[in-house]
Amino acid sequence: MKIELDSIDKGILNLLQENSKMPYADIGKLLHASAGTIHARIKKMERLGIIQKMDIQINYALLGYDITCFIGIYLNRSSHYDMALKKLKEIKEIIDLHYTTGQYSMFAKLILKDTNHLREVLHDKIQKIDGIQRTETLLSLNQSISRKLVL
Repeated sequence: MKIELDSIDKGILNLLQENSKMPYADIGKLLHASAGTIHARIKKMERLGIIQKMDIQINYALLGYDITCFIGIYLNRSSHYDMALKKLKEIKEIIDLHYTTGQYSMFAKLILKDTNHLREVLHDKIQKIDGIQRTETLLSLNQSISRKLVL
């Protein structure tokens, strides 16, 4: 089901992506609408499932997590996906996971403290999961772009 949004709805989403704590009154001023209208529109988009959550962005490096890496996961068979997914969900360092086409069966983004932490997660957790044939790790040297889709 495709949901059509008007310019006010799109404006609300774009502003909330930049700052999810922005007061309704401030959003309303920018979009030339009342705070009540903004509140009602947000609640409607939540009910429709367009807005699924509002979150914060954390600077993990300041908390001692210095490594961001991506791990390409090769499954023995595509039928092992559900079993592997169940186990991968238990690994808190995995912050994004995608079922993909192409070279990898799955592609994960992890946040880790250091290379020892990476080795522990790879060796002791990921590579021991039944159905995972092998992995390939890519270290991020710099995140050059981080943005939300502007509607």
